Amino acid sequence: MVHEQHEEIFRSGSKTYYFSSRFFPQYVREDVYALYGFVRVADNLVDDIPVDPDKFKTFRALYSEGLLTGQPTGDHIIDAFLELQERKNFDPLWTEAFLDSMQHDLVSTSCDTLDETLTYIYGSAEVIGLFMARIMDLPEESFQAAAMLGRAMQYINFIRDIEEDNMLGRRYLPLGETSLRGLTKEDALAQKEEFKRFIRQEIARYSQWQREAEKGYHYIPRRYRIPIMTAADMYCWTARQIAKDPMIVFDKRVKPAKFRILRKGLAHTLGMAFGC
Repeated sequence: MVHEQHEEIFRSGSKTYYFSSRFFPQYVREDVYALYGFVRVADNLVDDIPVDPDKFKTFRALYSEGLLTGQPTGDHIIDAFLELQERKNFDPLWTEAFLDSMQHDLVSTSCDTLDETLTYIYGSAEVIGLFMARIMDLPEESFQAAAMLGRAMQYINFIRDIEEDNMLGRRYLPLGETSLRGLTKEDALAQKEEFKRFIRQEIARYSQWQREAEKGYHYIPRRYRIPIMTAADMYCWTARQIAKDPMIVFDKRVKPAKFRILRKGLAHTLGMAFGC
């Protein structure tokens, strides 16, 4: 029952990650579901409209209590994560960084510098890469690349979700290297060529981080590498679609279809596809 709850949260929260994860062995997949259940529930609590800060604070306090006492909290999502954290030797500071980034969304509406963005990304995405490295029992030498993969994927999410974040009153992309006043559709239409230049510049930044992440692929056993590469390839695909026409982010949420994800995963399985 608990496993089914985790899977449903995963399926409804991220098509790319969910269908890519189907290529993991079942015992790894269940750990990935437990991880994703925890991070998705926390993320949803700060993205609800209207936002209810008390719900997130209660969630965080319950996690902290369970960590401190070692006793079940009664919350299946939190308890499964705490069991996973202990069994896979997650650094609790990674979890605190994640929760700090989620809490950031309750108190701050924008990141004005790249340093601020990267601080947020460390907690919201890089530590997810570190959790995944632990789940797959990778050596610590892989951690930098694992964190970089999380960073790269999150940055494409920021670009893809500009309009959604506008509705939440948030901005994660720093504007210091552009003359844009903001990232609303009106701002983009007023300076259309500058908006396109800016988005393509940020996609180039993502691509650099993605290339750095790929240097760590050799640390991942082949049976685990397939889902990781499949998900990464889908983010590459998303980046390419947006780069063709950056204004598309105001018209729809660019995401690969299920068949594209599964086809890429199968191609990797057969050794027919590598890279983006």
